[in-house]
Amino acid sequence: MTVASDAHLLSLDDWRARGEDNGARVELQEGVLIVAPRPTAAHARMAFSLATQLADQIPDGFEVLPEVDVIVDPRTPATVRSPDVILRSTAADDSAITPDQVVLAVEVISPGSRRTDRVTKRSEYEDVGIAHYWIVAEDRTLTALDLTPAGYVETTFTGQFVVSSPWELHISLDG
Repeated sequence: MTVASDAHLLSLDDWRARGEDNGARVELQEGVLIVAPRPTAAHARMAFSLATQLADQIPDGFEVLPEVDVIVDPRTPATVRSPDVILRSTAADDSAITPDQVVLAVEVISPGSRRTDRVTKRSEYEDVGIAHYWIVAEDRTLTALDLTPAGYVETTFTGQFVVSSPWELHISLDG
């Protein structure tokens, strides 16, 4: 069997030229395509629950979007992530979502994404100034990371709780 290979790191233009792929979840990490299975039902349920809770509580002028591409680093080799949920201003440019538009990024951990969500994305989001990053684990534990001048400060929640950033939000992780 012969496999075609173009062994170069992708640019943002290369990424955009790919078009949509509905068969898998695809991200770009420093020019390398990262392909993962679509989310499980439990994963999708948690992401949808959080998106719905956020949408019901955010101030006017903001919106909640699921699984949109965020251009973390446009330089070649580029990095593009697709958080499970983001919160951003409705005044933001729709042509390209950049980190400065993202008020909150949420990742629900899937089998095989633990290190990426807890280490790699955390580092990337911190480096580009995403002020709030939530990581939700399989056991329904939410780790809220709030950006300070010294880096992310971490708080862990379970069950029903209230966060004060980016606004006061009442969140339930109970099924």
